[in-house]
Amino acid sequence: MTDIDRAHALALLRQMLLIRRFEEKAAELYSVGKIRGFLHLYIGEEAVAVGAMQALTPEDGIVATYREHGQALARGIPAGSLMAEMYGKANGCSRGRGGSMHFFDVSRRFFGGHAIVGGGLPVAVGLALADKLTTQARVTACFFGDGAVAEGEFHESLNLAALWKLPVLFICENNLYAMGTALARHQAQPDIRRKADAYGKALAALHEDTLAAWSDVLGEVDAEDLDDSDDDDDHEPYQPDARSLRRFLEEEVMPWYGRRRRELESRNLIRTQAFGEALEPDRLATLARYEVHLDRKLERVLGMLLKLQDLRRTITPDATT
Repeated sequence: MTDIDRAHALALLRQMLLIRRFEEKAAELYSVGKIRGFLHLYIGEEAVAVGAMQALTPEDGIVATYREHGQALARGIPAGSLMAEMYGKANGCSRGRGGSMHFFDVSRRFFGGHAIVGGGLPVAVGLALADKLTTQARVTACFFGDGAVAEGEFHESLNLAALWKLPVLFICENNLYAMGTALARHQAQPDIRRKADAYGKALAALHEDTLAAWSDVLGEVDAEDLDDSDDDDDHEPYQPDARSLRRFLEEEVMPWYGRRRRELESRNLIRTQAFGEALEPDRLATLARYEVHLDRKLERVLGMLLKLQDLRRTITPDATT
């Protein structure tokens, strides 16, 4: 794995914080009607885009989903241009005609946002095929979510990429829920990595914070296969029980929340080891306060949901518990 020095780590952290702040402002503007249409935020997935982009070259192509704000920022498209696009202004990256889901910048080889689920997969295969036919030494990185694996384009694209040995890197941003349905409820095989076995390809599993691992993955693209040795993704999909919101929260959400707290504590330790005491104390304090703020917000939301469940039971005494 490629070593990351302090300066590089800070640059990556700065990019992730830029994405988070941009998305928070976008949500605020959307809530007051300044941004129209649809808005799909990248909050929580910042490390995926930043980790991938730092391993790609300016010549490599990028194909993203409708949740592409993070990839666009990490690719270097100015935040002002992206915000102008969401406002529908002519100085936006797509001249104000694409909106939130259709960012595009040919100068940076950023070929969309695609509003259709799975729609970017065949586009990435086509770009990679063009590069191979013209003997261009570059890779096309295709981002897609776990919901896209249910689409026919996913299997068609992986099949052609493997059949024609195309230089395309498929990056699944698996949030376990797609737009709201647990992975195990719409996939007979919830381990997405195993789906690539049918096409003679292996997929590496990367934690969202293993930034340097992308360099290793990109280094193996030329070998036509991705090594499966980095099998460190131990997250399991939710299986919500619709019969009881309380049971869902207490038996599934809260245990997951506990695991997330332990992960945050582990990341704090790793971050301290990486940055050391040389990192400005106020910066560390700001990061710590922000994580505490997120924890408290989630606790309030969970508390409100439990109270709503109690209220529903009061109104409807025969409700299932």
